[in-house]
Amino acid sequence: MGKKVVAVIFGGCSPEYEVSLNSSFSIINAIDREKYDVVLIGITRQGSWFRYTGLVEDIPSDKWHSYDAVLTRAFISPERGSGLVTVKDGVLQALPVDVVFPVLHGRFGEDGTIQGLCELAGIPCVGAGAAASALCMDKDRAHKLVSMEGIKVPKSVCFEYVPTDDEIYAAVQDLGFPVYVKPVKAGSSFGISKVENSAALIDAVRLAFFFDDAVIIEENIDGFEAGCSVVGNHTLIVGRVDEVELSEGFFTFEEKYTLKTSKIHTPARVSEEMELRLVDAAKVIYKALGCRGYCRIDVFVTQDNEIVFNEANTIPGFTAKSRFPKMMQGIGIEYPQLVDMLIELSLENE
Repeated sequence: MGKKVVAVIFGGCSPEYEVSLNSSFSIINAIDREKYDVVLIGITRQGSWFRYTGLVEDIPSDKWHSYDAVLTRAFISPERGSGLVTVKDGVLQALPVDVVFPVLHGRFGEDGTIQGLCELAGIPCVGAGAAASALCMDKDRAHKLVSMEGIKVPKSVCFEYVPTDDEIYAAVQDLGFPVYVKPVKAGSSFGISKVENSAALIDAVRLAFFFDDAVIIEENIDGFEAGCSVVGNHTLIVGRVDEVELSEGFFTFEEKYTLKTSKIHTPARVSEEMELRLVDAAKVIYKALGCRGYCRIDVFVTQDNEIVFNEANTIPGFTAKSRFPKMMQGIGIEYPQLVDMLIELSLENE
């Protein structure tokens, strides 16, 4: 039996392109070459696909697509058995692939698109499938489904069309200020605004529509944000819960990746009882949304110790210093072992 081939897909035409480059760099370096052969597939910001054979070190600096000699046009064929197809000088060549490891944050990667392609092609994919990926990216529908499991969610209003100013003002009357205005399907806090009064509301909605074709306006939850890293298909493992400590505002894109004025506490500064409650809630949410492989479940903990679901991230940030690996490290699972677990989980029942 030869080594299995893992195709790592990075980049993508999403605002989270740069996050993908850094996450994929760490994952590529952690894959056990004694067990797997690794094929790299890079997607440019414009959506062009290439098999990349250059230096891994050129990926996080975004130099990977600068040298034609290391790029070959490529795509995953939806025809079962074809795997990865490369195109060179008009000649198509099929390269069998055993597993796809998508490291594509946000739209056109985390939203079920790549997962659906892999399902058509009959190639196992690390992480959630097409349906769960699409559902988790949709904040409105994910909230509705999770609430049916008895877990509290923020009160909200969703617009799947561009509303009039009057419709916006009328919709938020029951929410009170401040509110959060968010694209329904976007990650890394892109397009999110914390709105303190009605004067800033319209501009915030317009900004959110720039990133998506649907916008959700949510009530503010007084409390702190906690994260739960969940790994597994049927039997679930949850890492130590972490806590986001903010000095002001909310967890913006800049704060998530620089932590200039905020801190991440792993483990969270909560009682043992509260951590167990958070772990149990994360498992319920994970199963309700149909996740598999791995997912980071983000919730709020209110001042009255209520747990309020925020969102589910099916492809969370994944450098060795990112929140998800740090939480798993808290229960003794180191980064290379975690990457290996995720690949093995994708091959279950294959």
